[in-house]
Amino acid sequence: MRRTSRLTRVAVGVASLALAATACGGTSGESGDDGGDDKGLAIAYDVGGKGDQSFNDAAYAGLERAKKEFGYQTADIEPTDGETDADKEQRLTSLAKQGYNPVIGVGFAYGPAMKAVAAKYPDTTFGIVDSVVEGKNVASLVFAENEASYLAGVVAAKATKSKTVGFVGGVDVPLIHKFQAGYEQGVKDTDPKIKVVSQYLTQTAEEGGFSSPDKGKAAAEGQIEKKADVVYAAAGLSGQGVIEAAAKAKIWAIGVDSDQYEQEALAAYKDSILTSALKDINGAVFALAKSVEDGKPLTGTHTFDLKSDGVGLSDSNPKFAEVPGAKEAVEKAKAGIVDGSIKVATE
Repeated sequence: MRRTSRLTRVAVGVASLALAATACGGTSGESGDDGGDDKGLAIAYDVGGKGDQSFNDAAYAGLERAKKEFGYQTADIEPTDGETDADKEQRLTSLAKQGYNPVIGVGFAYGPAMKAVAAKYPDTTFGIVDSVVEGKNVASLVFAENEASYLAGVVAAKATKSKTVGFVGGVDVPLIHKFQAGYEQGVKDTDPKIKVVSQYLTQTAEEGGFSSPDKGKAAAEGQIEKKADVVYAAAGLSGQGVIEAAAKAKIWAIGVDSDQYEQEALAAYKDSILTSALKDINGAVFALAKSVEDGKPLTGTHTFDLKSDGVGLSDSNPKFAEVPGAKEAVEKAKAGIVDGSIKVATE
């Protein structure tokens, strides 16, 4: 059965996903398939796990928000090194069997496992971030990363003095191609004379492309040797190495997913983090939890884009305002994307 909460509903301002054009760790307790009505949101992390100051931590923030708002039991489980689809399937099955609802897989790698598990637990709502999985009880939460990355490219073009900027992708997969495509277009639309140096850390996630700061640092250092003075990383935990290399070389880094200027673990490098391309994973996770709590579970594909404020660009670093023409150029680009006069590539 679907969980019907006994908690008093609290009105909150959450943008509806429906309107948007837009690991093997353990959990405590065992129960039957319905699990009662006292367990709420559970998330299974992507490669890199909690503490990446980026993608996974944004999902955790959504979980913590739901836990505080609804006062229910939650769970979050780390992935394991070199795990298989079968490991992911076991993890999602365990959470559903214990009665957690919804159950969210953070990352496209959960696609095959979620398709299999969701079919076995039709009364549990599942969510997947960054992938589309067909299923009557599955909500696919995807983002217009290319649009946020376009804005990051505009800023990079305004900030560079060497006329060379860098892009570091964690893994050579279609999702990260969207980041690269948007960033390069934003740079070139702003100043076609600027050179963009791009590199992927690995071909597969299993090789550590999203979880190896040392790989990110080495890649950034190589781009800096090629005169890049702004480097954008879409590489999960590996991005911390990119930011470290940028800080050491006294050039600009652009963060991703979360506002990395505000991340405590990156405080030593924050003055070098000019901006971050944002994805409201926090809001997406919370909105799905709220829909289940309200007895109206969201399903189907929901895309968070610039028009719905599902993606964006941070301006927390005061130095952002000091980059000549950056703020104005970003606002102009944002308006163009929203009204459709700027079409941002995805590949």
